[in-house]
Amino acid sequence: MIKVGNHNFMQGMWKITKAYWFSEEKWGARVLLAVIIALNLGHVYILVLLNEWNNTFYNTLQNHDKDGFVSAIGTFSMLAACYIVVAVYELYMQQMLEIKWRRWLTQEYLETWLDKRSYYRMQLLDHSTDNPDQRISEDLKLFVNLTLRLSLGLLKATVTLFSFMFILWKLSGSLIIPIGQEQISIPGYMLWIAIIYSIMGTWLTVKIGNPLVGLNFRQQRYEADFRFSLIRLRENSESIALYGGEKQEQAKLTDRFQMVFQNFKELMLRQKRLTWFTSGYSQVAIIFPLVVAAPRYFSNQIQLGGLIQTASAFGRVQDSLSFFVDSYSLFAEWQSVINRLIGFRNTITTVHNIAEKGSIDVACSGESCLSVCQLQVYLPTGEELLKEISLTINQGDSLLIMGPSGCGKSTLMRTLAGIWPFGQGKISIPEGQRLLFLPQRSYLPIGTLRESVLYPYKDDFATDEQIGRIMKLCKLDELVDKLDQIEDWSHILSFGEQQKIAFVRAILQQPDWLFLDEATSAIDEITEAQLYKLLRSQLESTTIISVGHRQSLEAYHNRKLIIDNMGSWCLK
Repeated sequence: MIKVGNHNFMQGMWKITKAYWFSEEKWGARVLLAVIIALNLGHVYILVLLNEWNNTFYNTLQNHDKDGFVSAIGTFSMLAACYIVVAVYELYMQQMLEIKWRRWLTQEYLETWLDKRSYYRMQLLDHSTDNPDQRISEDLKLFVNLTLRLSLGLLKATVTLFSFMFILWKLSGSLIIPIGQEQISIPGYMLWIAIIYSIMGTWLTVKIGNPLVGLNFRQQRYEADFRFSLIRLRENSESIALYGGEKQEQAKLTDRFQMVFQNFKELMLRQKRLTWFTSGYSQVAIIFPLVVAAPRYFSNQIQLGGLIQTASAFGRVQDSLSFFVDSYSLFAEWQSVINRLIGFRNTITTVHNIAEKGSIDVACSGESCLSVCQLQVYLPTGEELLKEISLTINQGDSLLIMGPSGCGKSTLMRTLAGIWPFGQGKISIPEGQRLLFLPQRSYLPIGTLRESVLYPYKDDFATDEQIGRIMKLCKLDELVDKLDQIEDWSHILSFGEQQKIAFVRAILQQPDWLFLDEATSAIDEITEAQLYKLLRSQLESTTIISVGHRQSLEAYHNRKLIIDNMGSWCLK
């Protein structure tokens, strides 16, 4: 159940909601919402007219009034036509507002998630925020859809309630209850019965359906975990096939799906109990007002039209008061979606705060050198990885970082890149100079080979002649004619070819500082030598900093930083 008194939930929900309505699109959104509200009010007004029409139409039947019957059919035709037009445009405008709101929220969340490299740091800092891709793609969609459905539904229910309360009060008359020698008159008794009936229904619905909030929350998470495991299997299909790990993968996937299955069974059972009640509640509501109003009909206080109009008005009041009963499952899902979005946004805020208040000061300076002063690097657990490092790398130098696996070489590169938040010290980077980092496995986007080669720049960054010339120099002659071919290149190219693509990028981008993190680990030593010589000839003024294990790399660097397993270091 939604806890209105829960300050954090309400505050978080309002923060997510208000962002769009006070954004640069606020006036267009507000006008569109005003149109939707006007259509809602028009919808309710037509329902009121139809309620009055019930009285006229059924009285003509009871009185065998043929002319009145034909006239009532004509009136109904006009009302029905208006109803159809209003219903169509009400839905159309609501969907238009929904997609505009979702588009804005998606862009805003994407920007926030990518800002300050939060997408990367979230993996290091917080493992409780599962599947950020689902938060952005699915939860934002559900949030917008459910917020509009529930808020506009509540508005319609409220307007309908007050419109038909007055009608039902007038139609109900008074209920006379004899008590001994006295009589008690209850004016508008049908209205009070509708209110009591709806309150009881709402209370029982909350009692039965309360666990649906937690079950919906877990179901979304288990579904996302299972889908993510399938994606991981597809992305690592070659490695799994070479290891023959199909049985283990099947066991893991089966375990993940078992959680989906078990939680869904619990969801089914709880939903079944709720449906037993809500279905019975709604079916009783069909006949209940007729039974309650029947005594006045049989005592000739009202005609058949009055009976039908009273029952119709009772149904509208009861439906309005039962809005929460009918929409409880949606409210439960809405709350779980908002809780996930609040958690996701709070994690991003935490990551941003850590990035802004990080102990490692990475700043630009007017010097032409890169300097590291008293840099200490930690693991996310707080364990020290690298002890105080102080060094200066002059422009034009070439530094090789070596050491045993796990000593922190790659983490030092991440720290120099400004994406590793754990540590303290100061890093000064030459202002206005371009830095390029080549990881061991470079990212290749799905698309044309040209897009992969030029990433993250656009197609006009270099001509085909320039790209082709550099690709041939990097021993990628066979790929030159495939620049316009669209593929998932990370699965088509070998690891060595992917590393050669990274060298093509480096030469095309002409950085002032080039950082290579085991960027030739999948390339043979002869080709490695050719590529490093190519860098020296094509990037004459570029400072090169490499991480590697091979002794052969020493020939292409004039300085060497050696790190041991204890985090100590020495510069040669």
